[in-house]
Amino acid sequence: MATAKPSAKTKTAGAVKGGRGTYQYNLSRVKKVPAGTGYSTAHGGVVEGDRMLVGWIHKARGTGSRMHAHPNEQFNYVVQGTLKGSVNGKRVVAPAGTLIYIPANAPHTLVSTPDEDVIFIAIKDLSHGIIGMAVDGTMAGPAYLKGYEPKQRPAAKRGAPRSRA
Repeated sequence: MATAKPSAKTKTAGAVKGGRGTYQYNLSRVKKVPAGTGYSTAHGGVVEGDRMLVGWIHKARGTGSRMHAHPNEQFNYVVQGTLKGSVNGKRVVAPAGTLIYIPANAPHTLVSTPDEDVIFIAIKDLSHGIIGMAVDGTMAGPAYLKGYEPKQRPAAKRGAPRSRA
């Protein structure tokens, strides 16, 4: 029985394709990619096999994902920090050592508490890549707890004379 060769393509832009003679990866050193563009601050190294992906994902304290969903089921194992939010309308508080199960197409939101940054291991089937879609249909940005929003640069004053040195 012949086995299919692994594809060199990944479903997640920038992810590493597993296999082809390489069978171990230092996830904390794999090139970091966005893991929730348009709805989350999540980013980290992602390795894809033929049927599943694993990510070493980081969310800075006080930041995370707006309500979103994806067609693949997911497990998140919290390594550091605490994630708070909801999955399918059920409240989630997940400190380090907790495994979170997210069913396929389940609306969910998870934000790092203000105490410390969160690192979690994400495991998903490859029916889809790592990035889902915000439930409101927009990709208008991540979730921020009050006081953790990005700093806004002051707009340049129009019409003000420019100094010449």
